[in-house]
Amino acid sequence: MKQDRDMPLIEHLTELRRRVIWVLVVFALAVILGFVVSKPIIVYLKSVPPANGITWNVFSPWEPLRIYMNVAFVIGLIISLPVTLYHIWAFVKPGLREEERKASIKYIPFAFLMFLLGLAFGYYVVFPMAFYFTTTITQSLSLTETYGIAQYFSFMFNILIPLSIVFEMPIIVMFLTKLRLLNPERLHKMRKLSYMMIVIVSTIITPSPDAVTALIVAVPMVVLYELSVYLSKVVYRKQAEQDLVWEAEFGTK
Repeated sequence: MKQDRDMPLIEHLTELRRRVIWVLVVFALAVILGFVVSKPIIVYLKSVPPANGITWNVFSPWEPLRIYMNVAFVIGLIISLPVTLYHIWAFVKPGLREEERKASIKYIPFAFLMFLLGLAFGYYVVFPMAFYFTTTITQSLSLTETYGIAQYFSFMFNILIPLSIVFEMPIIVMFLTKLRLLNPERLHKMRKLSYMMIVIVSTIITPSPDAVTALIVAVPMVVLYELSVYLSKVVYRKQAEQDLVWEAEFGTK
């Protein structure tokens, strides 16, 4: 264990490069798979609300290829996410104690699940509300709705991807607490600043200037933050108990 902790910088960089290569290879293979399944996914998205009933247009010969690539990229991101998380854990593993290694690797499935929950929340709740809001504004101004497929998917991804990342907050906080980089007291002190950032982020990731939609995004983000604080307390309390046991057995560190 001590040998791992004292690993020279050059070995750390070599290890980092090796793991980055692994992540890129898996991501590339996942993107290739994404190209295979992009067409049925695009067709499905066109057949369900809010896309059903509208006509998608292309304004450039490159747009269909661009959409294929964007969808394949997102699919590749989702599929390769567990592998990416594993290699992040494996890279920091030498700096963890044995019990911390065993506990932190359990975060990976939950991180993947939270990402999928964020994706689902964005697609089934936030995206339709933002879309219908902008459609209502268009109709109130007696404008003709002409949708470009590239603009439609860009609008959708600008909502889904940030929300999916935000849903990782509890897992990230638990992991950083496990690494002793965060603690509940620090999170309590950051609460006001965090709430202000949540309001800003919720406004940014909801393209429509609708206070109701922004509020619907902000509320679960606040819940996620408070859940993160609670989980940080749980991890911190267990660490304190383990430290007391260690000190009782081996003396003061």
